[in-house]
Amino acid sequence: MVMGPTHAMSGAALWLAGSAVAATAFGIDQTAAELAVGTVACAGAALYPDIDCAGKVTENKGGSTVARSFGVASLMVAEVVERLCYWFYLITKSKKDKKRKNGHRTFTHTALHAGIVGVGAGLLGAYVGKYAVIAILFILTGLAVRGLMGETVRKYGWVVTTGASIALAYGMFHLLDERRSYWIIGLAMGIGCFIHVLGDIITKMGSPLFFPLPIQKKRWFDVGGGHGIKAGGPEETRVLLPALTVLTVLGMIYFLPEVQDFLFDRGPGVGATE
Repeated sequence: MVMGPTHAMSGAALWLAGSAVAATAFGIDQTAAELAVGTVACAGAALYPDIDCAGKVTENKGGSTVARSFGVASLMVAEVVERLCYWFYLITKSKKDKKRKNGHRTFTHTALHAGIVGVGAGLLGAYVGKYAVIAILFILTGLAVRGLMGETVRKYGWVVTTGASIALAYGMFHLLDERRSYWIIGLAMGIGCFIHVLGDIITKMGSPLFFPLPIQKKRWFDVGGGHGIKAGGPEETRVLLPALTVLTVLGMIYFLPEVQDFLFDRGPGVGATE
């Protein structure tokens, strides 16, 4: 089993929790559309690093949750990314780094990669604006749905993820103001990628979080691992995932206008129109 649902839920929970802190402590409020964009983006990005795990593309078998999000099309992308990551690992590894047969849990599982993705998406959101956000959301929505609705997607295939992506993109097309800067999409993607790596660190494999900094003479030193939890094991399915689900639900309830009015005795809350 894989950690797809847990990764996606961790991204959603973290964005909602961070948004609550930002609004309460610093007065940084978001509209309902902005909150939805950030939550979906962070949940999808929390799955994205596993695009480096392709499986058997030609047979449409295997691969990570992300790789199977859009059927054969995303499996082909995953195959390219995995080979590029493996090639990059081979030309950058030190003599102390272990031998690998593929590129899974290499470059896409580093803090450096999370930073690059976050800055890149942020620049697109800031300078291209609404249409860049819609394109990014189309992909990330599919990843989030694949992670959060795993059983449904396994039953009905890529049609579910693609349909959900189209529906949200269409909704955002009408809701988002094209005159605004949406740099925040980069923050959501960067945080999502980073929380994915942190999630993998607590598993038995770990991740090369600090690449390319040398640790114990290894450029690809795996942080964590060893005695971590088993992906899909009881610690994840019975403790971690339910806890993250509760946090996500509480976060969604917290931002309801009625709850905001009750807690802070003020006018219409997040997403209200003037």
